[in-house]
Amino acid sequence: MAINYIPLDKEKHKNTKLAVNNTFAFAKNTHLAAASIKEYAQLASTMPIVFIRDPKSERFHSVAMLGMEQGQNLFLATDRWKGPHVPMNVMRYPFDVRPEGDKLGIYIDENAEMLGDEGQPLFTEAGEPSDFLKNRQEFLGELANSEMMTQRFIKQVTELDLLEEVQIRLQYQNNQQRNVTGMLSINEKKLLELPEEKVLELHKAGFLGAMYAMMLSLGQLNRLVELSKDTDNPIQSMQMSAVKKEEAQEEATAQ
Repeated sequence: MAINYIPLDKEKHKNTKLAVNNTFAFAKNTHLAAASIKEYAQLASTMPIVFIRDPKSERFHSVAMLGMEQGQNLFLATDRWKGPHVPMNVMRYPFDVRPEGDKLGIYIDENAEMLGDEGQPLFTEAGEPSDFLKNRQEFLGELANSEMMTQRFIKQVTELDLLEEVQIRLQYQNNQQRNVTGMLSINEKKLLELPEEKVLELHKAGFLGAMYAMMLSLGQLNRLVELSKDTDNPIQSMQMSAVKKEEAQEEATAQ
């Protein structure tokens, strides 16, 4: 059933309960999850973090790679999440937080399978948020703040022209080959060429550590290869390389 977020309402949802579990089955077909800067360090020890560009808005987003191809979450190749960390944007479901004028509003996916008559109540009998909902609201507030900081981080990275396109060449056990493209990462050479005062500025803003966390996270591509062993067609070998500007331009022209 399609996701349908609606504003959380104490009247409409006064009897709604949420069955909490840690299987994250709803994300089984999700190969990318939005990643925010405050979780980069944690996620970098578990999964690759890259930038992607929205072709419609041309805006950049940072995402955690959960799989190598669409519709495949390798962390859920079995019936449980195989990793110590889960992206905040996976953990927040079925809730979302969105701007409502000059404040943030809490939304909920009314089609979420985990909503029903059993589980944690969202509101008390008096119509006030339950302790469970208060914890979720606090978590969503932290996520919203982190995402705003992430946008400032991405703006700085793009203005400094530090991004480079990368591609992954995969060979599967059945001898199928494919290239995974459309991802960008930090070009360390360009970063090292920045003036010292700019590097200090990035460090004080917390952006320098975030950049290195993203670069180091690419080592977790090997974890995705390892996790693919639980699928019908495991990845046999993987090679990542930077895309030269000429290649990127040729590809864009071909499209």
